Amino acid sequence: MSGQVRIATRRSRLAIWQAEHVAARLVAVHPGLVVSLLPIVTEGDRIQDRTLAAVGGKGLFIKELETALLAGDADIAVHSMKDMPAALPPGLIIGAALERADPRDAFISPRHDSFASLPNGARVGTSSLRRQSQLRHARPDLEILVLRGNVETRLGKLDAGEFDATVLATAGLERLGLGGRIRERLSPRQMMPAVGQGVIGIECPQSNAGILALLAPLEHAATRCRLEAERAFAARLGGSCQSPIAAYAELAGEFLQLRGLVGSPDGATIFADGITGPAQDAVSLGTALAERLLDAGAGPLLRSLAMGSGH
Repeated sequence: MSGQVRIATRRSRLAIWQAEHVAARLVAVHPGLVVSLLPIVTEGDRIQDRTLAAVGGKGLFIKELETALLAGDADIAVHSMKDMPAALPPGLIIGAALERADPRDAFISPRHDSFASLPNGARVGTSSLRRQSQLRHARPDLEILVLRGNVETRLGKLDAGEFDATVLATAGLERLGLGGRIRERLSPRQMMPAVGQGVIGIECPQSNAGILALLAPLEHAATRCRLEAERAFAARLGGSCQSPIAAYAELAGEFLQLRGLVGSPDGATIFADGITGPAQDAVSLGTALAERLLDAGAGPLLRSLAMGSGH
């Protein structure tokens, strides 16, 4: 290693915060290391007028970052793991998973104190099919509208009166110093989080032993275990932004408890189940839970969504 690390990152304020956080962690454990940021505008950032599902899913936010890694223009890329598709390109791996922040979704509203207190017909903005499905399932009376953009853009539209409420990731709000906007932190039973929500992951070339050695001190083993279970669940389901998929793993001593959900975008159909087993079997537990939901009937639903036949 030359003592330099180049970090590919999206240009949003949250992405830059996460990249700078990783840079500071690296310098703290490797004094003298020189870390630079390579901000990249991704296709997902450029397309703001349509839902992610309509334009190709989560990969739109990371494809350009991965291209920079594979071309050798960057050494690592920093991601919110909830934005990462279940499968990575050949040659790239998650070299470190940082300790998980609060994985819950946050309810935000200028006028209403809680999700339950929203009046009939209230307008809730979100671009996430996972959130749309669960919101509609819990409250069919609500009007769910598309709300895209970075955190500040979404809050601005909320404050302008375009929506009565929105739901955003607690971790992102707190990282931006916007935790004061949260009216209610929704429990995983109220709103099951996205796979990997609250986890910052560092992607790098699998063959770069020097980079992997630099990243090793940032790895958080308990977070990795939970992440692997959730990502194995999504991988078996073929999960992407086109599919309302959610999963949440917790550790209890040597055991891992995983809950998973697959829903229809209209919220009419929800398949949910849980599984518990040895934490060392995280990946096989995730796969087994996915198989259970597929057997229960989630397969045809996912296939219809994948074919674009919709709701």
